[in-house]
Amino acid sequence: MSLTFKLNDGAQIPWLGFGTGTALFNKDSTEAVKVAIQTGVTHLDGAQLYRNEESLGQGIKDSGVLREKLFVTTKLAETPSAPTIKATLEESLKKLGLEYVDLFLIHSPVVALREGKLKQWWKEMEEIKKEGLAKSIGVSNFTVEHLQIILEDATVVPAVNQIELHPYVWGVNSKVFSFCKDKGIVIESYGGLSPIVRAPGGPVDPVLASAAERLSKESGTTVSLGQVLSKWLIQKDVVVVTTSSKVSRIKEALLTASLPDLTVDEISAIETEGSKVHKRFFMKHAFNE
Repeated sequence: MSLTFKLNDGAQIPWLGFGTGTALFNKDSTEAVKVAIQTGVTHLDGAQLYRNEESLGQGIKDSGVLREKLFVTTKLAETPSAPTIKATLEESLKKLGLEYVDLFLIHSPVVALREGKLKQWWKEMEEIKKEGLAKSIGVSNFTVEHLQIILEDATVVPAVNQIELHPYVWGVNSKVFSFCKDKGIVIESYGGLSPIVRAPGGPVDPVLASAAERLSKESGTTVSLGQVLSKWLIQKDVVVVTTSSKVSRIKEALLTASLPDLTVDEISAIETEGSKVHKRFFMKHAFNE
């Protein structure tokens, strides 16, 4: 099932993105990207900060899939490598071997905020969109307060806000989630599998296990805890960014969208149990943690 979400500028974003951060950070991602695309992934999520844009571009090339069939994201480093944001994107495009990216994000507001440049950065992002170097523009790791600052003068509302999102940050992130929903900003999640990968044995585990058991019976296929977490995100209209070098895991992830839906009670239980614990694993400094 190739599920997409519509962005506020009319573009469509595939629900599953293959990330070249975390496990692939500062590593050659050529083979992993090629395998992901050949397995059926069309959305690739890179960043200047990951230091592997060249290999992301090589993986795209090696996959043999036409550029226009893919959705490619990169992100502006916290401390830009050039005097203008456009120049940093041009550097990225050269590394990626592409003429444009589908989505360009401000990776973090921290440095720009400290230097009083957040609004200026967003103005530069708007110019980049106008020139077609990025089809859509957005942000990452932004709180409600950060979004409010750029929205004061924005002529383009960010298309997405990519944040760490899983049940153990739901308690604090539900505020930014609601704000984005209200403004038509699509939420992208990273670290979505953290409750089972980075914090197993927590209060959400039994709820996930019980939902996985029900979905397995209903679908006639073995449903994993990871698929339940991703299904929870999909049902909230959230894009899921994940990574794996295993073809079986990528296939499993791709199948998630076509599984039966979680019930209202299951969703409620995931959020209630998840809110009993607060665990953020990434970009804590952007959230004053």
